[in-house]
Amino acid sequence: MVYLYAFAYHEDERDLFEMERRALFGAGDGVPAGMAAFRSEREIDPRRSPFLKSRLDVRFEGDSPVELAERIREAGVAAPSFKVVYGKTGESELSYEDRRAVERIVGAAVRGTADMRTPAEKFGVAAYGGRWAFGPLRESGDAWQKHARKPRQYSTALGARLARAVANIAVPEPSGIRAIDPCCGIGTVLLEALSMGVDIVGSDVNPLAVLGARENVSHYGYPDVVRVADARDVAGAYDVAIVDLPYNLCSVLPERELDELLAAVRRMAIRAVLIATTPIDDAVSRAGFAVRDRCEARKGSFRREVVAVERDATVTKF
Repeated sequence: MVYLYAFAYHEDERDLFEMERRALFGAGDGVPAGMAAFRSEREIDPRRSPFLKSRLDVRFEGDSPVELAERIREAGVAAPSFKVVYGKTGESELSYEDRRAVERIVGAAVRGTADMRTPAEKFGVAAYGGRWAFGPLRESGDAWQKHARKPRQYSTALGARLARAVANIAVPEPSGIRAIDPCCGIGTVLLEALSMGVDIVGSDVNPLAVLGARENVSHYGYPDVVRVADARDVAGAYDVAIVDLPYNLCSVLPERELDELLAAVRRMAIRAVLIATTPIDDAVSRAGFAVRDRCEARKGSFRREVVAVERDATVTKF
């Protein structure tokens, strides 16, 4: 099975989108400039990503909408009620009238009742790689964006989109993975990870932050997975840690404290995704981590580094 994923992002988010795409779909080549979709053999729920708009499960292909319709008709594709949606991929984009014409040509080949409002099934049709593709369409929707309206807010907390992307980068396949956020603040990353079924716990040295995190996760019906603890004292073994390194608008974490925090992260987790407002390469190396991927996440003039690291096997530090 081949899948066609449509996506959208702000220009400041391109690097973050590409890093998340590499984590979810494998390295491969980057998406060419100007394109708004990519193909993959990996099946990912598009609701997971803040950038994916939809997934078209490619069942039929043709050199033209007419040829595609013939194949759909020959296969006897049917649904009690349905809607055909033209997908923009960035390739040979058509006018509004031509897009509707493609939907009508392809829709006429499906057995059933066309229903534009409440269809039992949605199908997608899109041009990609010089071919036309058709199949069931799964749209991402925006249900996860409710987390942006959590009851407890904090000015320097990660935005919901960045937090969700970071959770995907850290845990692309949740099954069997134990994760921890040892500097969880008000729980922004916890909310996104929990909503995707990630087995994650959180802690923070600030009792007020923990109260806020507990209120936020409880507000959305998630279990209480938060406790008060200094990250340097956290015990236990985890597959991955997600760490938004502490900072405020006036200062950054002193080098000694940063080294202590990263040493603790290395003790507790095999891999980690670190979010920082200043370069941390030297500290990462001192802690015995190796960088495996990275990007810069921007929002206007404000920049964060997102760095995926793993234990350097040549360094023994526990």
